[in-house]
Amino acid sequence: MSSQIIPVDPFDFVIFGGTGDLAERKLLPALYQRQMAGQFQEPTRIIGASRSPLSDDAYRDFARTAITSFVKKEEIDNGQLESFLARLSYQQVDARSGEGFDNLKQALGTSEAVRVFYLAVAPSLFGDIAKNLAAHELNRGNVRIVVEKPIGRDLETAKQLNDAIGSVFSEHQIFRIDHYLGKETVQNLMALRFANALYEPLWNSAHIDHVQITVAETVGLEDRVSYYDKAGALRDMVQNHMLQLLCLTAMEPPSSMDADAVRDEKLKILRSLRRISERDAAKLTVRGQYRAGASASGVVKGYAEELGAPSDTETFVAIKAEVGNWRWAGVPFYLRTGKRLAERVSEICIQFKPVPHLLFPESAGVMQANQLVIRLQPDEGVKQWIMIKDPGPGGMRLRHVPLDMSFADAFEVRNPDAYERLIMDVVRGNQTLFMRRDEIEAAWEWIDPIHAAWATNQQSAQGYTAGTWGPSSSIALIERDGRTWHESV
Repeated sequence: MSSQIIPVDPFDFVIFGGTGDLAERKLLPALYQRQMAGQFQEPTRIIGASRSPLSDDAYRDFARTAITSFVKKEEIDNGQLESFLARLSYQQVDARSGEGFDNLKQALGTSEAVRVFYLAVAPSLFGDIAKNLAAHELNRGNVRIVVEKPIGRDLETAKQLNDAIGSVFSEHQIFRIDHYLGKETVQNLMALRFANALYEPLWNSAHIDHVQITVAETVGLEDRVSYYDKAGALRDMVQNHMLQLLCLTAMEPPSSMDADAVRDEKLKILRSLRRISERDAAKLTVRGQYRAGASASGVVKGYAEELGAPSDTETFVAIKAEVGNWRWAGVPFYLRTGKRLAERVSEICIQFKPVPHLLFPESAGVMQANQLVIRLQPDEGVKQWIMIKDPGPGGMRLRHVPLDMSFADAFEVRNPDAYERLIMDVVRGNQTLFMRRDEIEAAWEWIDPIHAAWATNQQSAQGYTAGTWGPSSSIALIERDGRTWHESV
């Protein structure tokens, strides 16, 4: 089976922070892969922009190193690589002073092609860059601006950032990116629900017992020390990635796949989330911080040791959330994310209710309820766990087994990185997989009271050993309800 590649019209793609980590590890490799797929038409141009003084050739050398470092060797074609590098040029700009924006405008010229400004920079520079683009009339025409998370660190700062960008760009021009929404399996969640008659009639409180969403990492701080200690797991992962996954799982069928139709339904879920009060925070949430332990790389330090200073920042969060609407009344959503956990895995587990009447004798084995497990990473795929008869004579023996659909096995095509898909959606002007302003602010409206409750109650981060599944209290969070975390890895 082969995928259908639809070329896009020629475009100009400007990367602010063009020499930074995101450009090196994700953006330039993603753009190269789209070149390899035959998706670019002439005269598509890619321009790196930052404060560093570089020539065009020096920037091409940077891009060559980035691609050969972060693209699989077997996916590098020297001819395509040279063709890609020929598209690249570089402009030295200063986001705060505005120096260099005249030269950037001159380099872009009067082309009416789609123009993308990707802000791969610190959020503190979003407003300055937007203002300078507007001052040089670069916010007009067929223009999109892309901003990465974090969009603020609370509701107030999110509004300030949105105001700064929104004062010079219209909402239809603003693409707030969450790379989790570009993952193949995340989009297949919508196909699974809305392109099949099997699941949607069961997708409610009458048939679903609870939902679990896990995003587990084995890595520690890596190179994100300065950002992470100010953010913590709740701001870094729950406010964006995990709430977006919750929305796609819980939302009502949209009227169409139009961007605003989809985002309207996600917004309804965010506004339906029951607020977690100061009184309930200790019962419904868990904060954790990893201590020294072991991971796949061997013995590892604790968070404070890696940081080099005492800190109460959480590296693990578990939350019992509830969606207050008719479809999901009484169905808990258990969210769990953390660093230095036992395995790297991101998945959504839909736990169905048990059969209403047990026909089989105890000798048949233990009955287990059906599960639908949607694996985002690694080994993307979908598993439907069902009860079947164990083959062979000797009576009725039941087993819990998966109907397993692995993307790698089912589709003999390369699975594109999330950034590849999202970048092409930006060029096409498709905002379906991007967050609208009201979504961002509604998410913060739910997150901020949790932070406030932790501060008021002095709910400190509980220690857990690196290489485990988090604090023991996270196990108690779900087991006090008679349930257990799904750990199929």
